[in-house]
Amino acid sequence: MKTPTFPRHAEDDGNRWLPSTLSCMEEFEHREKLATTKEERAARKEKSLWDAQKALAERKKVEDSFRANYERLKAERLAREPTNT
Repeated sequence: MKTPTFPRHAEDDGNRWLPSTLSCMEEFEHREKLATTKEERAARKEKSLWDAQKALAERKKVEDSFRANYERLKAERLAREPTNT
C-alpha cells in the first residue's frame, strides 16, 4: 500500500504541512463541550462507585485465594520438614 503524499511548501524541511491539509480538523478543535446534566453526573458517579466496588471485590477474591494457597503450601512444607524437638 502506497503512503499518501501531502502538498508541502517549496522550502519545507519536512516538518511543516500546508494549512489547507489540516482544515478538516478545525471543526474538532473548536467544538464546544456540552454541559452534563445532573442526571448524567449522578449516573457517572454511580457507575464509578460500582466499578470501584467490583474492582475491590475482585482484588479481595484474588488476595483470599493467594492467602489460602500460601497457607496450604506452608502447611505442606512444615509437614515435610523433620521436627527438631
